[in-house]
Amino acid sequence: MESVPQDDTEVPPVAIAGLLLCARLQLIRLGFSAPGAAEILEKTGAGRSRAYEIKEAIAAQLASLVRPVGRPPGPAVAVVAEPAPASFSFAAQVRDFVMDHPGCVGGGPKRRRYSDDFRCFVLELRAKNAGLDLGAFAQEVGVPRPTIEAWLADPEPPAWDPDPARGPRVESVLLAWQSWQGSFSAFVEHVGTNLYIPYRHTLIASILAAHGQRRPKRRPGRSPDEKALRGAFDTFFGGAQWEADGSTLGVRVNDRVYCFNLELEVDAHTASVVGASLRDTEDSTAVIAAFRDGVLTTGAPPLAQLLDNKPANHCPDVIAALGDTLCIPITPGRPQNDAHVEGAFGMFKSVAPDLVVSALTGRDLAAAIVCLVVTTWARATNHRPRKDRGGRSRVQLYQEKPTPEEVAAAKKALEDRLRRQELARKTLEARTNPELRALLDAAFERLRLTDDTGNLRDAIARYPRDAVIAGIATFEGKRNAGTLPESADARYLLGIARNIAQRDEGRAIAEALLRARLDMRDRILLGFVAVRDQILEMKTEPASTADQLVKVALATESQIARLFFLGAAADLIRAQPEPRPLFEHATRRVHSTFRITHAARLDASRFLADRVVPLA
Repeated sequence: MESVPQDDTEVPPVAIAGLLLCARLQLIRLGFSAPGAAEILEKTGAGRSRAYEIKEAIAAQLASLVRPVGRPPGPAVAVVAEPAPASFSFAAQVRDFVMDHPGCVGGGPKRRRYSDDFRCFVLELRAKNAGLDLGAFAQEVGVPRPTIEAWLADPEPPAWDPDPARGPRVESVLLAWQSWQGSFSAFVEHVGTNLYIPYRHTLIASILAAHGQRRPKRRPGRSPDEKALRGAFDTFFGGAQWEADGSTLGVRVNDRVYCFNLELEVDAHTASVVGASLRDTEDSTAVIAAFRDGVLTTGAPPLAQLLDNKPANHCPDVIAALGDTLCIPITPGRPQNDAHVEGAFGMFKSVAPDLVVSALTGRDLAAAIVCLVVTTWARATNHRPRKDRGGRSRVQLYQEKPTPEEVAAAKKALEDRLRRQELARKTLEARTNPELRALLDAAFERLRLTDDTGNLRDAIARYPRDAVIAGIATFEGKRNAGTLPESADARYLLGIARNIAQRDEGRAIAEALLRARLDMRDRILLGFVAVRDQILEMKTEPASTADQLVKVALATESQIARLFFLGAAADLIRAQPEPRPLFEHATRRVHSTFRITHAARLDASRFLADRVVPLA
């Protein structure tokens, strides 16, 4: 086979870079995907300035490479480079916006985050260039096409709760730290108590570290442990491994103290006490007795038995009694190896009272035993976790320190309960008040009303005295005027007194409510008016002013604040000679703010439409 000649001509990397840069522009014009300029320069390793010079030279000679059919053309005419399409002139606007709003685009190439302002800006550009191919538009603004399609489809992103005071609060924290001389924990307390900034320990530490004002100290790493594995004690399931240990227990009867060894058998997974043995000394017999008691309690031996390294715990008798159960010695110097049985001893000592019995007679001995049993039962009950209280015991609940606000609320509630009881007592007294009862008795006799049991007079007497007197006068006046129904009796008088009392109560509540609403409205509107006037005094373009008003309206959770600032934006739109363009601009701003729900955006748009173009 003949050899194929090799092309040994080497093309400089800068020439390849210029060729690719020139081809990139044509690919974009035709709607194809193209690599970025930075990627081309990185792959070829060419210099930026020289590569663009060669790109311009290649573009200038492209037209001369294709000769038409026929004779050669006449004298060469200077070729003028075709200007870039006008559709791409907004790329500089995107660059300027990103430079003027640092942080509006964040994240990496795989997942970026965009602010609401940048999203609104891109959607405005898209509205002005709706005829441009969406792929080319996405390439120029640097936002993936699926992302822009999702913005245009108005999706529901996760809710975001902004902190409008974050900037001033961060500055306050940094300024306070510069003059601080105490510890960091005291500074965190100072920020919350004196500066009224609700930031916690971790957030304040992050703020100071991000601004280079405090470097957190790291704990040194642990050295390797050749004795045992580091970390938590491994458990598997109930019955997998038991732990056994003994502790001296003293009991005083009258003036004499008796000492015993209490051997406990504890399951490592559940911390349950499964077996126990009480003997004079801690020996192999005590270990075997506690083990057998545990087997009798649970019905089966464990897979492994953990014992400390005393010789009595590993003698042949203990090994034989364990049978198929593994006998594992506890690692010296590692207290977590027998933490469960030690915890059981600690719990017993914290719950059980002092074992003291003083008795001279059988009755005294029985009473002493009952006292010990009741005290132990009460302490065990008080320390037992409760499911209905989140796993906390009665002791933990009792030891929780209430805040001053909780103390004040409880005191107020108790005082209110006492007040209501006092009112109930006074009501009961009013029913038996001699003067009011005498008034009712005289009225019933004068009006010839019957009440054999006295229940109707008791019911009328529970209303305020003024309502009772007004009710009697109304009943008597209506009868004198002849407007009283023929079937009217004492129940009719009860209804008159009840209606008068309810009207008096309703009028008093309405007056108090009116005063409260007027006072609250004045206080709230003062702050709203100040913010609105500050925005209007900036005297910017109507579109920018409307943006600020809509932005403030949608950043708040208060319904009255949102309606106030949306109303201010509607007044601004309605004052324009041609309000429609500004109205469409404001509604685009509303529907591009994803920190509120879709329903809230629709409500805001309807409110603007109703205020700008009212139907009635």
